Amino acid sequence: MDLNTVTALARPRSRAELPPPEAGDAFVAGGTWLFSEPQRQLRRLVDLSGFDWAPLKADDTGLTLAATCTVATLDGFEAPAAWRAAPLIGQCCRAFLASFKIWNMATVGGNICMSLPAGPMTSLTTALEGTCHIWTADGGERQLPVVEFVRGPLDNALRPGEVLRAITLPARTLRRRAAFRRASLFPLGRSGVLLIGTHDAAPEAAQAFTLTITAATVRPVQFTFPALPPAAELAAYVAALPDALYYDDAHGRPDWRRHMTQLFAAEIHTELAEGRP
Repeated sequence: MDLNTVTALARPRSRAELPPPEAGDAFVAGGTWLFSEPQRQLRRLVDLSGFDWAPLKADDTGLTLAATCTVATLDGFEAPAAWRAAPLIGQCCRAFLASFKIWNMATVGGNICMSLPAGPMTSLTTALEGTCHIWTADGGERQLPVVEFVRGPLDNALRPGEVLRAITLPARTLRRRAAFRRASLFPLGRSGVLLIGTHDAAPEAAQAFTLTITAATVRPVQFTFPALPPAAELAAYVAALPDALYYDDAHGRPDWRRHMTQLFAAEIHTELAEGRP
């Protein structure tokens, strides 16, 4: 779609070339959502593709994803064998309501910055306890957990002039066992409920079990425990989520999302308690 209110385009190739922020600015990575509907508030686009960031880097500390890493590139990543949670990458990439053409343009950072409940990159990076690395407008940098970065539909923690530079996923969470559950009202529909559980049975693990709820709720919800809790305890935590947290749109009513969230939480607990690989 043409953005006929845009009158300027900036193409910085270094951080020093980033223009001072102005009202009506938008940063462009893949632009798959930006160009999908009218954006009458926009006056200038700042294209991030000129930075030519390496899309991803894996080392002993974990996985670093550039905000401009495409979904196709991430899906093609071959993780080390020790990263038992790595199948989540493919599962979340396939949770997109998108064609392969969109995969080649849509970016990890763009999906997270959109902050829509069904954003599968939010699901993936939150479940693996990812950290957002943010360039601040004054030339500095700050870090924020993804679970805190996404605040609600189309609402994230970026301040004017800030840029999401990268997301890091620690190796300790990538080495955990993981369980994935997703529901949609249609076979190829947008996620209405998406839950991920991770479990580390090592004695030194500080947070041995984590349950992450996305798509069903307006923002990511995460429960962490020092050990796998009894099933009834986990069920009580999930049941206590307030009604206002459950999202309501054409892809699922809040009561259905609540029911499926409770069902999937119980299934994930059972799967990880049984010690399945």
